[in-house]
Amino acid sequence: MNTFVFDAKLESFEQDVINTSKETPVLVDFWAEWCVPCKQIGPLLEKLALEFNGGFLLAKVDVDKEQQLADYFQIKSIPTLMLLKDGKIVDGFSAALPEAQLREFLTHHQIMAKPQLAEMPANVAETEAADPHLEVVRLRHAMAEAPDDDALKLELGLALAATQTYAEALALFDALPANLAMDDRVAKARARIDLAERVKDAPPVEVLAAAIASKPEDFEAHRLLGLQYLVRGQAEAGLAQLLELFRLNRDYQDGLPRKLLIEAFNMVDDEDMVRQYRRKMASLLN
Repeated sequence: MNTFVFDAKLESFEQDVINTSKETPVLVDFWAEWCVPCKQIGPLLEKLALEFNGGFLLAKVDVDKEQQLADYFQIKSIPTLMLLKDGKIVDGFSAALPEAQLREFLTHHQIMAKPQLAEMPANVAETEAADPHLEVVRLRHAMAEAPDDDALKLELGLALAATQTYAEALALFDALPANLAMDDRVAKARARIDLAERVKDAPPVEVLAAAIASKPEDFEAHRLLGLQYLVRGQAEAGLAQLLELFRLNRDYQDGLPRKLLIEAFNMVDDEDMVRQYRRKMASLLN
């Protein structure tokens, strides 16, 4: 299999297929080893997945190994293909279509090939590579090939944390050997997960931003908005809100703005950004 093809499992189907389809279309192929038409269409699907370079992902479900999934989707014959976009099934068919018709099917659903990374501007390539949903799928596939590779478990835990799949991420972190469990990236991910738990009942970002717009000195709204941004991975926006809170009222709740900024500095990965905001905080102390 290539980078854009993976085996879908019942226990991770929601994360790997349904949630991933909210970012990238996922074509689910229900098949079996004994199915001759499946062996005809399977290589064509994998070829297209590679050619489309992440324009869609191909999730393969072996109906003999994943009978519960097959039953859930009421699969009556194979091969059966289902296309998921935005977390929902949008189309499908039960036939070993030729390549031309497969291409037409993809085109009909506005699925286009992505440029090869070598042809892309560096910043775009980095954005594609950083997509945590794609990373989760890639790393699950890699772990299926090497289930005892602790380094892969660490990377998968980090990717899961980035997609807010916190319970599974923490389980992976807890199972790491001591040398990897002490990795600075794990400490930062744990800090973000702890922060997410603390603000899980906070109002949405849009509500907090509106509250600040109507009352710029709403200190609690600044606090919650800054923390919400940090949880969402918007580090600079989060630091900016906490710095503004520090500027407005550094003594709020017994010096909480300073404590929150220091906590944020310890969980943000961008060291240059952290140094920049440390200097800004220091300038406000003068």
